[in-house]
Amino acid sequence: MPKIVDHEQYRKELLGKCFDLFAAKGYASITMRQIAAGLKVSTGTLYHYFPNKQALFEQFVEEISQQDVITALTEFGGKNNLSELMTALGEYLVKNEDYLIKWTYVWVDFCQHQDSKIMLNNSIVFKRANQRCQQVACDLLGVKDVVLASFVLSFINGVVLEKLWGNNNINFPEQCQLLGEMVTAYLQSKSQG
Repeated sequence: MPKIVDHEQYRKELLGKCFDLFAAKGYASITMRQIAAGLKVSTGTLYHYFPNKQALFEQFVEEISQQDVITALTEFGGKNNLSELMTALGEYLVKNEDYLIKWTYVWVDFCQHQDSKIMLNNSIVFKRANQRCQQVACDLLGVKDVVLASFVLSFINGVVLEKLWGNNNINFPEQCQLLGEMVTAYLQSKSQG
């Protein structure tokens, strides 16, 4: 009896295994052949699921962003106030520092080798991933202010970038506490204005 393969599940498994490959080599340096070898599949199998490296990377971003949203909702959902949320965020950043630095490196490396204006304006996947993250930030903060959500996400990305650049003075819990104070002050000024 022939083996029945759930192609969607198998595609997701392949994408999940790509993280360390992209983190180790970078988007620009790794070839489809190297990705196939790293995944222990034939190049033909890889091309069956992904027509090219760009398509593979876009689907990879989609998969990772979906997983990150699920993780965020699990880690941060149900916090009673902004202080608890920022404490949980600081703990999450400490616990996942290696992953976040690798993910930032992968993203920066990819963007470095693209025309960013064309890429970001034309890619539905990147827009959808960004909107998904903004919506989760709004939901967790209990606001509808997309500008505030974007600021919070940019702040977090910036703190992770500082770690990537070797700034050992960055303390995630302290930074998140400061972020919470800034957001609280902002929200108070908006409610008074």
